[in-house]
Amino acid sequence: MDSLTQLTLGAAVGEAVLGRRAGRKAAAWGAVCGTLPDLDTLYPFADAVAAFTWHRGYSHSLLVLCLLAPLLAWLVIKIHPQERARRHRWLLLVLLALLTHILLDCFTVYGTQIFLPFSDLPVAWSAVFIIDPFYTVPLAAGVLCAVFLRNRRRWNLAGLTLSAVYLIAALAVKAQVDAAAERNIAAQNIAATKTLTTPAPFNIALWRVLVMEDGGYREGFYSLLDGAGEIRFTRHASDDSLLGGAGGEAFARLRWFSRGFYKVWRAGGRIIFSDLRMGMLETYVFNFALARATAAGPVAVAAEPVAPPETPDGFFPWLARRIFDRGAAPPRR
Repeated sequence: MDSLTQLTLGAAVGEAVLGRRAGRKAAAWGAVCGTLPDLDTLYPFADAVAAFTWHRGYSHSLLVLCLLAPLLAWLVIKIHPQERARRHRWLLLVLLALLTHILLDCFTVYGTQIFLPFSDLPVAWSAVFIIDPFYTVPLAAGVLCAVFLRNRRRWNLAGLTLSAVYLIAALAVKAQVDAAAERNIAAQNIAATKTLTTPAPFNIALWRVLVMEDGGYREGFYSLLDGAGEIRFTRHASDDSLLGGAGGEAFARLRWFSRGFYKVWRAGGRIIFSDLRMGMLETYVFNFALARATAAGPVAVAAEPVAPPETPDGFFPWLARRIFDRGAAPPRR
C-alpha cells in the first residue's frame, strides 16, 4: 500500500497497544515502525530491474522483521527511559506495526517476498488497489479522533474494525470476480494460459480482468453491478521474439517477478518489457527498455526504466461511470 496508509496503520496499531498508557508517543512510534519497511526504496540497488524486483524483499521478510523488532523496541526505551517498565508492550507494538505493514502489502498485486531468505515467492493476493481511500480514511479518522478526542480506545478500535472488514470484503468480492472471469473465459472460448483479476484504482467495486494467451493478452472490466453480464475483452499483442536472445537475465527476472503477466513490444528503436499487473488501457506503470532494434536483430542494452504514457483524458470520470454502466466505453489515448 502507499506510504500514507502504512503510516496510518502503524499509528493505529501503536494507539491500540499502548495509547492509553503511553499517550500520543505510542501512535507516533507506531507510525514510524509502520513506515520503516518501505525505506528499502532508498537503498542503492545495482540497477533499475533490481530496484523493482527487490522492493518488498528482505525489508518485508517475516524473519528479518521479527529479528529487527527487539532492536527497535530497545531503541524506543533508550529514548524514553520512563517506559522501561512497559518494555514488553513496546516490543509488541513494534512487532505488530512491522508485521501488519507486510500483511497489508500482501493484499496488493505488486508482490511481497515475506518468506525470504527461505523462499523468494512474492505473495500478492490482488484484493485491494495500492491506494484505496475506502480503506485509509476510516483508519485515519479513528487514529485522529483517538489522539485528539476523549474515548480514544473506542475511536481507534472503530477505525481498525472498519478497515479490517473492508479487507475481508475485498477478498469476498475478489472470489466473485474470479468466478465471473472464469465463466466468461469459458463462454467466449478464450484459450487462456493465465488469468488475473485486480481492482481498479481507489475501490473494490470495479475490477480489471487480465487474460494471457499465446501471442498476446486480453483486458476487460467487471463491475459488481454487472451481475451475469458479459465481460467485453480487448485483445492486445505481445511478442517475446522481438527480444530474440537479447533480454538476458533482466528479462528472465522481470518475467518471473511479473508472474508471466507482461508484454514485449517495440517503440521506435527500443524493445520494451511492460508489467501488465499495474496499470490498464495500455498505460502501464513499470516498463523497461531491454534491447535496441537493429537491422541485424535485437541488441541487448542495460535495462533502463521507461516512463509510462500519459493517462488518457477522461480516465477517472470513466472509472466512476463504468461501475454503474457496463456500456461506458473506456477512453483512448
